[in-house]
This record gives sequence, C-alpha cells and structure tokens, in this order.
Amino acid sequence: MPTVPCPAKLNRFLAVLGRRADGFHELELVTTVLEGVPDLTDTLEGEPAGGLSLAITGPMVEGLATDETNLVIKAWRLLEEAARRPLPATLRLQKRIPHGAGLGGGSSDAAAALRLGNDLFELGLEDSVLFGLAARLGSDVPLFLLGGTVLGLGRGDRVFPLRPVPLEPILFVHAGLHVSTPSVYRALQDLGYPSPEALASQPAGAIPPWRNDLTGAALRVCPHLAEVRDALCDTGGEPLLCGSGSCWAARFRSAGARDASAMTLRNSHPSWGIWKV
Repeated sequence: MPTVPCPAKLNRFLAVLGRRADGFHELELVTTVLEGVPDLTDTLEGEPAGGLSLAITGPMVEGLATDETNLVIKAWRLLEEAARRPLPATLRLQKRIPHGAGLGGGSSDAAAALRLGNDLFELGLEDSVLFGLAARLGSDVPLFLLGGTVLGLGRGDRVFPLRPVPLEPILFVHAGLHVSTPSVYRALQDLGYPSPEALASQPAGAIPPWRNDLTGAALRVCPHLAEVRDALCDTGGEPLLCGSGSCWAARFRSAGARDASAMTLRNSHPSWGIWKV
C-alpha cells in the first residue's frame, strides 16, 4: 500500500507585519520541514476501494474526526474536484504529531493527501495545480508540498525554497495545552504588533533570527504556556513558541546540553511530550 510521510515543521522566524484588507495578517516566515524525524512524522497510506473512508490511529489520535471536517478528507475532495470524478479509497493516517501544537500536523497530512491521491490514481496533476489546491486548504499546506527550508510570504501561503538552514540541537516540548489560533490573532490586535519589521537580507545559508511575533499574544490567551517556557530556560535552553502554540522548541549550545535538559524535564514533568531533534 503506498505510504506518504507527513513531517512536522518549525517556524524559526515568524514576523507579523500588519493586518491586511481581507482580514488576514501579512506574515513573513522561515520554516524548516522536519524531514527524517520519525517521532514527529505522521504517515498516510491508501488504496483504491469502493468508497472514501479515513481511519486514524497512533498516539495522537484523541479528539480527531474522520469526517468531512478532517483536512485529509478536504484535500481529497479538492482532488476529486480537480479530477472531475470520484476517487474512492481507503485511507489510513498514523498520527504522531500533537494536534493544535503549532507543528503543522494537519497541514502536513493534507499535503500528503494531495500527493498520495495524485499518484494513486495517476491523475497527472502538475505541481502548480497541487499548490493551488494546497493554498485553498490552509496557509501552511503549500510549504509541505515544497519541503526543506521555505520562505513564506503573504498569509504564509506564497512559498519559495531557501538554501537549507542547519538546525542547532533542539528540544520540542508539548504540555498537552491547546491554543486557538484565531484567539491568538485577536489578542495580537489588542496588544499591538511587537516588532513589525521584515527579515533583513541574509547571506546564503545564514541562520535567520529566532523570533516569533505571536508569543506575547499566545501567552495572554494561555498563561500556562509560560511554565513550559520557564522550564526550558531553567535547563539552559533558548525557547521559541511554535506557530501560535502550544508546543515550544528550544535550541541548545550542544547535543549534550539538550539531552540533559530532556532528562531533567522528563523526570520533573512525566506527562509532557518531549522530542529531540
């Protein structure tokens, strides 16, 4: 059965440059798709069948629907629209990326569905068509079709490949909190934009700033996020909120320092999800 990986992502630079006339926000992002990290990679597999169905398994399945509200099904329906015919299939999604964590799990699953359906039914849709469908699904979906290190503009849906940016030793920590993205953007309007400056020109391969303009708004919406941030700081990390939350990524000076932090946090907070990259 054909299988497509659905990796998580890290927005290592997220600037909010203002609100657009259409109500969305103008963003600039530098995102790394975390390919090759099995514990932060969903997998989607499928085969032709008599009708369309989706089954979800895995450690992060709780609270996920398998109906028309799921992004995998939404992506499949858009493929059927583009193909102008039904694409009946049995789909199986293995969920390892925590839901609502700012790691792009649902968007990655949707991008994988576009790739899988196009290949499984030999539709021959060009990348330009797939990117158009991806943008209709959500701002993060196109970057997963591109992969690697990506510059995102507009709502984040206009994506351009960048030279790979090396990742420092990083620890991802998720305390099981859920943060509503719309509520974060509403709070941002109340707080004001912290630093409405675009990314300065970077030399080729340079490491962009470690910045997320949504952090203050997310902390207002969910003050408990500060506990995770402070725990990472106390163990020597430099934390960065992932997207609008609720996962944190912390970079460390060395892999040894990262591993020591992971051990300390697992002992003090056994219920937290902790992943080393």
